[in-house]
Amino acid sequence: MSTAALSLPRRFASLVKFEHTVFALPFAYVGAFLAVDGFPGIGPMVWLTLAMVGARTLAMGLNRLIDAELDARNPRTAGREIPAGLLSRAQVWALCGAALAVYLVAAFQLEPIVRWLWPIPVAMFVVYPYLKRVTWLCHLWLGACTGLAPLGAWLAVTGTAPWEAWALFAAQGLWVAGFDLFYSLFDLGHDLAAGLRSWATRFGERGVFLGARAFHVTTVLLLAAVGVGLGSDVFYWLGVAAVAGLLLYEHSLVRQGHLERLDTAFFTINGVIAAVFLAFVVLATVA
Repeated sequence: MSTAALSLPRRFASLVKFEHTVFALPFAYVGAFLAVDGFPGIGPMVWLTLAMVGARTLAMGLNRLIDAELDARNPRTAGREIPAGLLSRAQVWALCGAALAVYLVAAFQLEPIVRWLWPIPVAMFVVYPYLKRVTWLCHLWLGACTGLAPLGAWLAVTGTAPWEAWALFAAQGLWVAGFDLFYSLFDLGHDLAAGLRSWATRFGERGVFLGARAFHVTTVLLLAAVGVGLGSDVFYWLGVAAVAGLLLYEHSLVRQGHLERLDTAFFTINGVIAAVFLAFVVLATVA
């Protein structure tokens, strides 16, 4: 087998940022555990995991394909696999096809309603990359895409979506949208020059900080509302408190004009938030 072929899995993993699954997959599990107030079972969890991995791989692959020309013109993203020539468009389309197949096979093993709703996430994935060309609200659309994780998981294991599932959808969505506002600061100069839209280009750095704080406060309030609606026990509330504390710490790492620790806030702390909250939800539902 050639060296190029051996490097394909590594390049595909880099393309879709597989490690970023930590932002969505734990919240899908949160939705599943809260939906049944316990462990949903090995079968549903396996199929849910495969559906999530397939959907997220598809989303990232489509994003990279649609944005390839924009990425090539941005110094921060010019080294990504397609503009750098490390992967061809045909190879990424093949990855998207395989990811879609995994997503569909897994989705059809879950609650029957999922068989009717599966096109919705795919349509949202296709729309998202185009939004930065037309609106600064693109961050909220990204949040909605990731918010489908707990909402979809709730539907996948029960076939229903009570208001608590929608509140969890909004909480996840605003959490992701909030830290995506911070991340847009990396491209502020380029986006202004290229005529692209983002919260940062519309409201500036100060607006990014205000928006992110508002989104993350609302995230905590929504998680609290879910706990009230479900009558959750002390472990759930400890999880909400942990999320609030970690978000507060995340915001303490970055200040206007001082973004040196933005990567730490974006990647490390958010990964910890997802894992810690899932751990407390597991304790609350199965302990």
